[in-house]
Amino acid sequence: MALAPLALRRGTTAPVTAEVRVIAAGRGQRRVMWVETGGVTASGFRGVPLSSTIAAVVEEAATVALAERLPLVVLLASSGSDITEGIPALEGWGRLARTMVDLSGVVPTLLVVDGPAVSGPALLLGVADLVVMTEGSYAFVNGPVMVEEFTGVRVSTSELGGAGELARRTGVPSLVVPTREAAVDALGELLAYLPDSVDEEPTRWATDDPADRPCPEAGALIPPISTGSYDVRHVAAAIVDEDSLLEVRDRWAANVVTAFATIDGRPVGIVANQPLALAGTLDIPASQKAARFVALCDAFNLPLLTLVDTPGFYPGKDLEWRGMIRHGAQLVYAYARATVPRLCVILRKSYGGAYIVMDSKRMGNDLCLAWPWAELAVMGAGQAAAILQRRATPEERAAFEADYVERLLNPYIAAERGYIDAVIDPADTRRELTRALDALATKRELLATRKHGNEPL
Repeated sequence: MALAPLALRRGTTAPVTAEVRVIAAGRGQRRVMWVETGGVTASGFRGVPLSSTIAAVVEEAATVALAERLPLVVLLASSGSDITEGIPALEGWGRLARTMVDLSGVVPTLLVVDGPAVSGPALLLGVADLVVMTEGSYAFVNGPVMVEEFTGVRVSTSELGGAGELARRTGVPSLVVPTREAAVDALGELLAYLPDSVDEEPTRWATDDPADRPCPEAGALIPPISTGSYDVRHVAAAIVDEDSLLEVRDRWAANVVTAFATIDGRPVGIVANQPLALAGTLDIPASQKAARFVALCDAFNLPLLTLVDTPGFYPGKDLEWRGMIRHGAQLVYAYARATVPRLCVILRKSYGGAYIVMDSKRMGNDLCLAWPWAELAVMGAGQAAAILQRRATPEERAAFEADYVERLLNPYIAAERGYIDAVIDPADTRRELTRALDALATKRELLATRKHGNEPL
């Protein structure tokens, strides 16, 4: 199936094309609705204005993708709405945006930016499920000229909206890659974890990694002292299938890791606190990053695995004033409404409100496991002593902390009360998760009849 290519304005060497294409996706192939917009002008500039004609082609392709239940892939290089065409160009990209919203949660939408994505069309990056940008690309709503005119601040294109800056500061790109060819390869890697539509489950991968493989190295990575750091990505890699871990938005909000992987061939989404950054605490960007990823996995039937090691929310006046309550609630909301199989492993610390937010048992997860040294409490022993033993001697505080650790921090207390399902040897983690995924393979939930909830955006 193909949509007729439309020639662009004079001086452009590439047409806008839309067609159903078969691409390599992981270890297999996938049919996708493939759209390319933009081209190289006579002056060598990659990217053309988004006219009503171009918008109509992409809109039609999106409509076909929705009807045929195919992932939509758009290669975008646009200098913004066509100034010379005027209002019709604005109206065209507005229709396109509405159509892409119609696709949200029904079929995966992936954008590749290889060049500019400027003005209104840049907002399409925020609507898409996953975005891949090449290193030389850039995106912004208002460019350097407008910024300088309104604020008096001179800024370069790359500093304002370069792929690297966006990846570090905004999380807009899911992946940043060197070239267009690498971007196409990255699309295939991402699609390997996703189904064609909400009506299907992700394709199970063939794997030689035994489902019951012991993974003692996962537990061995945890430092003997509770304040020691380690890379949670190595823990995740030890548990999941070999060479299946693919991290997304790795440069943004590094205190939480979001990644795709497979366990016994089943694609899953992983959310994990990262002790290497801000001690694994949750702040606004981390809450937004994790909530967006949880929603994506839930929309496309990927089970969720949450690896918990956090001392709580990051404290600070600036964070509170910027809306820590509201943004932290986004993560609460995303987990609470997720209906896919949800597995949680408490690796070490799980304190306070962050204990609830990171998919705790009472948030509705299907299985909650803890490693033997896990600590579950309102706060750590030192913090509790600072509040409850302010006037105590150092000896009295030390005795209080020792008693607090023994009575309240160990996971067996939580297990007795049903807050976790089991305390397990870290070496058995992969086996227990595989068994749970097998048991939950047919999980279905009856959703309430309503338009939608009032998400804390």
